[in-house]
Amino acid sequence: MKRNAMVRPASLFFQSPLVTIVAMILLAARLRPASCFKTIPIQRGSALVTRLNGVPKLHIQDSRYVVPARTLASTRLHNTANGNYGRDELWYPPSLMDHMLYRIEKVNDVPYNIKQSLINFTINGRILGKVTPKVAEKLTSTSPFFELSTGTNQPTLTLSNGAGSTVEQRTRSVASVMETLRDSGYISGWRDELYPVAESFGSPPVFLVERAAASLLGVLEYGVHINGLVKDSENETRMWMARRSKTKSKFPGYLDHIVAGGQPAGLSLMENVVKECMEEAGIPSDVTKQGIRPAGAISYEDYCGPLKDQGEGVMSRVVLFCFDLELPTDFVPTANDGEVESFFTWGLEDIGRSMDPEYDDPIKPNCYIVIIDYLLRSGAISPDSPKYLEILRKLRSGTCS
Repeated sequence: MKRNAMVRPASLFFQSPLVTIVAMILLAARLRPASCFKTIPIQRGSALVTRLNGVPKLHIQDSRYVVPARTLASTRLHNTANGNYGRDELWYPPSLMDHMLYRIEKVNDVPYNIKQSLINFTINGRILGKVTPKVAEKLTSTSPFFELSTGTNQPTLTLSNGAGSTVEQRTRSVASVMETLRDSGYISGWRDELYPVAESFGSPPVFLVERAAASLLGVLEYGVHINGLVKDSENETRMWMARRSKTKSKFPGYLDHIVAGGQPAGLSLMENVVKECMEEAGIPSDVTKQGIRPAGAISYEDYCGPLKDQGEGVMSRVVLFCFDLELPTDFVPTANDGEVESFFTWGLEDIGRSMDPEYDDPIKPNCYIVIIDYLLRSGAISPDSPKYLEILRKLRSGTCS
């Protein structure tokens, strides 16, 4: 019998005249003990097929389907309405959709009172960022290069005439303020990496700012995140994951993408991707260029920082450009820059399990939304799933420009 052959057991037709049930290919003649299975509800008109060691298996108990709990996230859902078989789609428990929403909302957490109090950071009338009143007060009290404009109903933070009028002059002036705040311990995680400050991606920069200080001004930050993909021996897609170094200033020891990085001034997106792939995972440029595919962007806005409970947090406003990188099966990444401890691969079952809010070895928060975007784009999550459109919409909750 062919592997995907379907048989219709006559004993099952009594359940509904509209339902045709996909027959089963048994892994073994003897079923596993009941304790090995987990019973879950599923929509009528469908048949649930699990894969045990690569072999499809169907088990039915009354109007519910019994599935080995350890393979729950790698089940296949076959639409059998009217006897028409749709293509296989990865199926997850309904709770996964709620877990994905939880992960998206974790990086889009701006309390209402904070959102209402935000002050625009502007230059020559162009809105470049958003800051809290306490951050604005901190900046203006640190240096005369920052000032509050009170000529309108709502004050705005801006650069004074003394900060200069050219990109170079503003960059130097802002740098002097941020270095003072760094030396006082107000800014941590200094990177010596400059980000462009502009109204939107590709617009001419108004000035450049140290990466660690960008969120202090609430300006748009851009980055590249790469889903490193590889096929296993059964032709199933797995994703390369990295474990962050415990010495990282942010999220030490967390799981991460194989490659991810901020988008600095002076590089194109693809130039940055090639550079980051080599620096972070030892991926040769020819391998990157051969397998890389641009895959859109996601955005988020989050109120964060060590002083956020005192109303002095920062606005992290981020756009991440997503890329899928198909890697050779014999390629193994290597940590080159000290930012990663190790690399390993995960299957979709592992990824789905990590979405759980109680998962004890989580991925870096903003990586979750890039991975969720991949799951939707790749078809691993069916558009028939509950809350699918809500998830799709919230993947771009922040300014995306």
